[in-house]
Amino acid sequence: MQHYTARPVPPAALKELRTTDDAGRAPAPLTDEEGGAPLRCCLRRSRPGERIALVSYAPLRRWAAGAGADPGAYDEQGPVFIHAEECAGPDGDGLAFTGAHRTLRRYSTDGRILGGRLVEADDGPDGFAPALREAFDDPAVAFVHVRAVEYGCFLYEVRRGWDRP
Repeated sequence: MQHYTARPVPPAALKELRTTDDAGRAPAPLTDEEGGAPLRCCLRRSRPGERIALVSYAPLRRWAAGAGADPGAYDEQGPVFIHAEECAGPDGDGLAFTGAHRTLRRYSTDGRILGGRLVEADDGPDGFAPALREAFDDPAVAFVHVRAVEYGCFLYEVRRGWDRP
């Protein structure tokens, strides 16, 4: 059985986002009094009292810049929560934030959307494996973005054959 790994926002991008986000704004860190924010730096929910920031992130744009691709109209940016200061990153290598409705959006090597699939909250972590297998069975799919259904926010990326170092 194939093992899939969630890929957080890369450390170099996090460093930049903590100074200026992808919308050109300086972040406004805050103390999360309640906890529960989905952190894209370490792929877990925030804990009460942690310092976090809500920043604008353009994952496809950043990927395209490194890949020499032009996503055209598919380029988008949106809000993501990160720790206000550097953190250790994820402490596991599985999939995160699986207990809710998610959309798995497929992308080609030129940054175009190739389709997607809804994973229901009731499917739990086991619902992701068939959706990812289906996505990566298509040789045109280079990577998948996992997104929240309610707000459409980017949660993380899964790449073909990617393992965390």
